[in-house]
Amino acid sequence: MATQDEQVRIGNGKRGFAAMDKETQRMIASKGGQAAHQKGTAHEFTSEEARRAGQKGGEVVSRDREHMAEIGRKGGESRQTARNGNRQGDKGAPG
Repeated sequence: MATQDEQVRIGNGKRGFAAMDKETQRMIASKGGQAAHQKGTAHEFTSEEARRAGQKGGEVVSRDREHMAEIGRKGGESRQTARNGNRQGDKGAPG
């Protein structure tokens, strides 16, 4: 008879933390964070550190030209749809 860990591995090929459902992972990770804060070893970002981290992430994303083009295309389509919707609404209004 297979143990519970072996049964989980058979199902999705993962084991340990990765095999757990998301809610269980979240609960365990939360406990780890709380323990680090109580111990005083948790790192709390200053606003400057957070700003720089966000800036780095933005730089990485913006290097992907295909992704940026897709974002621009969606924005243009959204703006065009909004404009066309407003014009159609004006045509039907009494004047």
